[in-house]
Amino acid sequence: MASKRIVITGIGRGLGRAMAEGFAALGHEVWGCTRSPESARALSDMLGAPSHVDVVDVADDDQVKRWASDRLSQSEPPDLVLNNAGVINTSAPIWKVPTEEFDRLIDINIKGTANVIRHFLPAMLARRQGIIVNFSSGWGRSTSPDVGPYCASKWAIEGLTRSLAQELPSSMAAIPLNPGIIHTDMLERCFGAAASGYPSNQQWARQAIPFILNLHAGHNGQPLTVPQ
Repeated sequence: MASKRIVITGIGRGLGRAMAEGFAALGHEVWGCTRSPESARALSDMLGAPSHVDVVDVADDDQVKRWASDRLSQSEPPDLVLNNAGVINTSAPIWKVPTEEFDRLIDINIKGTANVIRHFLPAMLARRQGIIVNFSSGWGRSTSPDVGPYCASKWAIEGLTRSLAQELPSSMAAIPLNPGIIHTDMLERCFGAAASGYPSNQQWARQAIPFILNLHAGHNGQPLTVPQ
């Protein structure tokens, strides 16, 4: 498969890091971002050229704008954009989730996704090429108690992505992707010790990376799930 330019948000840990390492190992060029300067330095050394890792808070539109401008000024537009960055609320009934926590979750999970689309998609549209993958969740298609803010954000991602799909030319695609249940830090916050019974980030990436690389315009608007 020809080398692709792949934007991945939230690569400091979890699924984002596993994807970044996996795509780079296959020879693809990763444009990643994380809020952690320490993670950015470590991943830059690990991934090496031609990949790039920048310190960006996707919830800050100005930061995303600068990031996209810098990358696009030095290269052709990305072939894949993976909006992976996300947080989950501390498990609690909706009325007990602090305002600041709720707001931050919405800013990252929904607004962060929109910010990345806003600043990378126009260059992709100019070529009429590229795939946007917005990470959803099983909780973007179902609900459970004590994760109301997270459910709200992922249901929003489903609607935003399927609407975006109707705005793209037929040669492009926007896809809401449920990664499945993986043993991540976020899952531990919800499932406790039971989280260890699910695939690790690296095990998941071995299935997810070829699946994502084979997405195409025919998948536009389809809510998909990574097979496990």
